[in-house]
Amino acid sequence: MIKVTKFGGSSVSSAVQFKKIKGIIESDEARKFVVVSAAGKRDKTDTKVTDLLYLVNAHLQYHVSCDDLMGNIASRFIEIAHDLELAYPIAQEFGAFHERAKRGEFTPEYIVSRGEYFTAKLMSEYLGFAFVDAADVVRFNYDGSFDMDTTTELIQAAAREHACFVLPGFYGSDPDGEIRLMERGGGDITGAIVAKCLGAGLYENWTDVSGFLTADPRIVDNPKSISRITYAEMRELSYMGASVLHEEAIFPVKDAGIPLAILNTNRPQDAGTIISEETEPGTVEPIITGVAGKKGFKAIHVKMNHMSNMVGIVRRTLTIFERYGVSVEHIPTGIDTFAVVVHGSDVRDCLYKLVADIQLELPTADISIADHIALISTVGRNMSNRPGISGRLFGELGRAGINIRMIAQGSEELDIICGVNDDDFERAINVIYKAFVDSEDNIITIDELEARGGSFDA
Repeated sequence: MIKVTKFGGSSVSSAVQFKKIKGIIESDEARKFVVVSAAGKRDKTDTKVTDLLYLVNAHLQYHVSCDDLMGNIASRFIEIAHDLELAYPIAQEFGAFHERAKRGEFTPEYIVSRGEYFTAKLMSEYLGFAFVDAADVVRFNYDGSFDMDTTTELIQAAAREHACFVLPGFYGSDPDGEIRLMERGGGDITGAIVAKCLGAGLYENWTDVSGFLTADPRIVDNPKSISRITYAEMRELSYMGASVLHEEAIFPVKDAGIPLAILNTNRPQDAGTIISEETEPGTVEPIITGVAGKKGFKAIHVKMNHMSNMVGIVRRTLTIFERYGVSVEHIPTGIDTFAVVVHGSDVRDCLYKLVADIQLELPTADISIADHIALISTVGRNMSNRPGISGRLFGELGRAGINIRMIAQGSEELDIICGVNDDDFERAINVIYKAFVDSEDNIITIDELEARGGSFDA
């Protein structure tokens, strides 16, 4: 089985981290293809190389000396090469890049991409793997869209030529060879693309956490880890802030049916989290996979007499939100009322104009605004196979004296979303966690799944 491994910035931040990676790679001969980010923070006071390169580019654009910044970056790479006794002439290569950048020979995207490039150069020598430049195999179209067909051909050709290689993440090139950057966190996407192109049996994303946690450790003390999560569950939890990797990274491997493992470079013995649609027969499934949430939402309530007899009221209202470019989170409804829930930051500069436009569109409507709402998503692929989950959840919150201001549930019964006051947010997360995730009842057996018509697949 081929395993494609991607190592994030914290995993390649120093010579010490490089050594950990070598141990991980050598422990499994299936790990033949490696994708790396640019060297990241060594500690909380440090700065990522990519951020420094963005600053370099800004200095160059405004004709300000970037020598100190370039010297800082060079010292990072030189220190790694020296500590690992590497032969690659990083001082000379980076020095030449520095001089040419000052002369204006490179595009901003080329400059920023050099963090990954030089990190991968050092890593390839240290591992004894070939270096394959992402500019040669990751292809974009002229309009910036990704060219999967060409990329697949090029990466497969590279794999035929090299039994093992290291590839820098985060960038590729257009048909003319000009460097194109991905979004921030694009190294995760590069790894997923390589895994799909090579038909890998597993895509491993190595970072500084041991997978997904069932709750935010800043809110819940020592939350449990998630051993397996489906792609849909991951999307729900990530949207509410439980993010471990770039969300776009899941789609190439999801479409190809390739499991994705989130693993910890600093604790390779930890099981981590497998993102997969299938589980092994004989395992025990959790009912609630995790709980996550965000503060700072607003609800614009619209009330009209006999609204249920009118056609197009909600559509006319949502058109106004679209006009202002505001993303709508949820739309709880009643007989003669509905509310549009949005994040406060999205309407900071247009809320009252937006409400005024709704009033003009619906002159007989009574419109009010509810502030300081937190949304909490309780996520679990097996909730639909266990009756009474919603009632128990609302009961636990009620017994804790937490007022529920809004309720929503997805059509697939994958999550239950509650709106509570911002002030109750942390307490509500803890109540739900203790009642479900931290409970011995948070399991469903294979027999029970089959009896209720469930399955192992998500």
